[in-house]
Amino acid sequence: MAPVAPTRKFYVGGNWKMNGDKSMIDGIVAFMNQSGANPNVDVVVAPPAAYLCYAREHLNAGIQVAAQNCYKTAKGAFTGEISPAMIKDVGATWVILGHSERRHVFGESDELIAEKTVHALESGLGVIFCIGEKLDERQGDKTKEVCFRQLQAIVDKNVSWDKIVVAYEPVWAIGTGVTASPEQAQETHQWVRDFLKDKVSGDVANKTRILYGGSVTAENCQELAKKPDIDGFLVGGASLKADFVKIINARS
Repeated sequence: MAPVAPTRKFYVGGNWKMNGDKSMIDGIVAFMNQSGANPNVDVVVAPPAAYLCYAREHLNAGIQVAAQNCYKTAKGAFTGEISPAMIKDVGATWVILGHSERRHVFGESDELIAEKTVHALESGLGVIFCIGEKLDERQGDKTKEVCFRQLQAIVDKNVSWDKIVVAYEPVWAIGTGVTASPEQAQETHQWVRDFLKDKVSGDVANKTRILYGGSVTAENCQELAKKPDIDGFLVGGASLKADFVKIINARS
């Protein structure tokens, strides 16, 4: 019997990281508005916080906007942070949490990321929840252990999974030009789906979209998109270039 095609809507996020100015964003907006929207794909871009409002005002309505981070409370004496309420106030609807750069550059713990996730969800934002192992962990056969530990932190909070998208981003493949093979990515995505089935429910496991991130390009995206448990991508540098449109349409 042929495998059943996934019914989960394809999802492609573009994480601009700490890049861009208004002139550069104007260029991205131009190619995104011309051909970056696809009714069969949830398309989301994540500008730096300073440009959330600018991007939202200039992008077509069919392209959603995410923040790259937020804090765990609504307001207060937290210099440099932004809240989910602020993100919503400027028209953005998603936030990226748990990105490897937040975990490993800025030292954010599983517990803090889980607390942020709870507050973001309670505030009505969708969450792109990132997980992934470092190179030494992959080589030490700890991929499953690391990803499960990171996921368990939000399972323990009894979160609602209706607005969570999981992004598996092996740290050794981010910005390195090295990509997990479609088989490696599919294996880990299947582990994540099995974990959700075991720890949450079969329904959540079937409905939750699991994205792959890590040196995704216009050249390798179609092969990755063929795998049954890869439901889209979270893209870094490639989302700043017109080829991002090809990644959005990887399954079209």
